[in-house]
Amino acid sequence: MLDKSRISSGDLTVSGPKVDRDSEVLTAPALDFLAALHKTFDATRLKLLAARHARQKRFDSGETPDFLPQTQSVRDGDWRVGAIPADLLDRRVEITGPVDRKMIINALNSGAKVFMADFEDANAPSWENNIEGQANLKDRWAGKLAFTDANTGKHYAIKAKPAVLIVRPRGWHLPEKHVQVGGETMSGALFDFGLYMFHCAKASIAAGSGPYFYLPKMESHLEARLWNEVFVFAQETLGLPIGTIKATALIETLPAAFEMDEILFEMKDHMVGLNCGRWDYIFSSIKSLGRHAQFLTPDRGVMGMGDAFLLAYAKKLIQTCHRRGAFAMGGMAAQIPARNNPEVNEIAFARVRADKEREAGLGHDGTWVAHPDLVPIATEIFDRLMPGANQLSVLREGESITREEMLHVHKGARTEKGLRENIRVGVQYIEAWLGGRGAVPLYHLMEDAATAEISRTQIWQWIYQGASLDDGRKVTRELFLSLLDEEMNRLRETLTPAIYDAGHFAQAIPLFRDMSLASDCADFLTLPAYDLLLKDEAAA
Repeated sequence: MLDKSRISSGDLTVSGPKVDRDSEVLTAPALDFLAALHKTFDATRLKLLAARHARQKRFDSGETPDFLPQTQSVRDGDWRVGAIPADLLDRRVEITGPVDRKMIINALNSGAKVFMADFEDANAPSWENNIEGQANLKDRWAGKLAFTDANTGKHYAIKAKPAVLIVRPRGWHLPEKHVQVGGETMSGALFDFGLYMFHCAKASIAAGSGPYFYLPKMESHLEARLWNEVFVFAQETLGLPIGTIKATALIETLPAAFEMDEILFEMKDHMVGLNCGRWDYIFSSIKSLGRHAQFLTPDRGVMGMGDAFLLAYAKKLIQTCHRRGAFAMGGMAAQIPARNNPEVNEIAFARVRADKEREAGLGHDGTWVAHPDLVPIATEIFDRLMPGANQLSVLREGESITREEMLHVHKGARTEKGLRENIRVGVQYIEAWLGGRGAVPLYHLMEDAATAEISRTQIWQWIYQGASLDDGRKVTRELFLSLLDEEMNRLRETLTPAIYDAGHFAQAIPLFRDMSLASDCADFLTLPAYDLLLKDEAAA
């Protein structure tokens, strides 16, 4: 373990294990900045998390989301977000991924306009991953980001005209248990934001860019207000003009979708856009309304962005953003090219093309991809359908998108195949996450934490409501456990017993099982999974 006295600052202490370059990242001034963020804002963060739980209880009792009557004046008002920096005016293709060194270099060199370096859903938040990620981003702005693969000898370095860097810190709900301030656990969001801001804000400005952030999983405009207060505090503390920080918020929770105007308004000096975080949005919708019979969901694969509540949400996001002069970013194409299988590859590419043509046609200003091979495909489509830098002129005026449309569930079957897929993907993702990998290729898709969240909440919902499959069988506890055993036995043979037994399945399976069978739908599986990650770290 680290020597706490060596890295303590005031009443802030760090208990993470020794990792390379931690002394460079965890400097005394940086730790003082983190402590100030915690002391100033953590009490408000905890109150907002309590408000989330109170609202979920109301949902469980029969309430459903709606636009807020008390903020009608904000929705009716004639206001716009602040000026958008030049390097963020064209965001037609963005690539996302975790913060390991090779991934950052490849993403910056991918040809995408933007790279989102992810400390959240694509990152398993081990201490090593988090500290090395911060060191890597520090190197990017210091001009020292390079990597030589020890196995192949191949050298990686940033090319000319790399993608614009945007950093996604963890959500408000996630802790950083390696850091204590006055005996209190620090917020993962404030830790990630604070270190990047302290070390990289001025260097990024000097390089012609700026401190840009993607903000995940907000559930209300009050949570956006908190982020805005954090931004103002950070800028004043570091001697930067207000409005230097620019943010894009992911609208990936059902409650936030009914507060998009308000979220933009609270952060209008710092906000440049909203993003359709589609996978987490499906998860949030199931979690929020899982006890309501009228919101019973079909197979995950049926719930596409071209129909029902997902289409309404995308239209509403575009309409809201463009009215306020903000960008409306499309969602993730998670397909992974199968370079040795042309037939599978073409199916994947066809799906990506259809998805991106739909997004560009709706009026999105850009989109996300998970793999560098998809950058040219998405770029070609947006170049063809969006010849300008963006589509802020597409206002969708006169189009009324109602509350009922925002809550309308897709029609479709619930199948044994869909149930088995939820089991396979959910367990395998958790197993990889516990092994330190947050972005995991499974069945030709790049999956992150939202995948496992959809899987376990949908199984929870189907069992809770006694849902029927298309063959007439009810989804019961017994059926789920039987299929779980079958799928895990099959997976053990596919992977080979040696590989399976050496992995983290002994931890992943009971976690997935227990959360799927719980009497209440837990908020996030990454919270108990984080505790398991820490136990493994302590035992190492």
